[in-house]
Amino acid sequence: MKQVYVAPSLLAVNKNNFKSAIDQVIQLGVKYIHFDVMDEEFIGHTSFSFEDFKKVKPMHQVNNDVHLMVAKPYEYAKEYAKLGADIITIHYEALKDDSLRFDCLNAIKKLGVKVGISIKPKTPVEKVLPFLHIVDLVLVMSVEPGLGGQSFIPEALDKIRKCHEYIELNKLKTLIEVDGGINETTGPLCREAGVDVLVAGSYLFNHEDIKERYQKLVK
Repeated sequence: MKQVYVAPSLLAVNKNNFKSAIDQVIQLGVKYIHFDVMDEEFIGHTSFSFEDFKKVKPMHQVNNDVHLMVAKPYEYAKEYAKLGADIITIHYEALKDDSLRFDCLNAIKKLGVKVGISIKPKTPVEKVLPFLHIVDLVLVMSVEPGLGGQSFIPEALDKIRKCHEYIELNKLKTLIEVDGGINETTGPLCREAGVDVLVAGSYLFNHEDIKERYQKLVK
């Protein structure tokens, strides 16, 4: 089975505890830190700010995986690219047509970062397949975006499989990431479906057995 990575989500961490939480997962060998950005227009509430990211960035040397759940993704992407994001993922649903989506993704690539596209649980996976030729990552949401601690939506597995089949058929290098309700049961199911990166927050953080939990996701 191929190498699967874990991207610990800081959404599950108190902002005052960023340093200790990041130190914990870096010691486990993670290659990504997942940073969720929300706005009132797209989600209904906010999460992390540019200032929060500025604090997080010097705390580690792994990939900054920034997930934009915002209505105007390019405006945010410009700033996060300047601040040192490595991967910036926008939502399919944030823009009203494919022309705008392609334009936004290509514009973000020109900022010198890797780019991803994400879909909500109710968006058919077929909608995102045409973009897999130009993105570095596709993020399948297995919960409704906005809040941590939700239960995994099983239909996400079929979406992962279809993305995996499309990527294999077209010989692409696009990574598949999944976010929401990832634990020792759903993580292996996602691995079997073809995922490359598991975003995990509340399952990992604030538990004394974080090392054991992490191992259950990657092995």
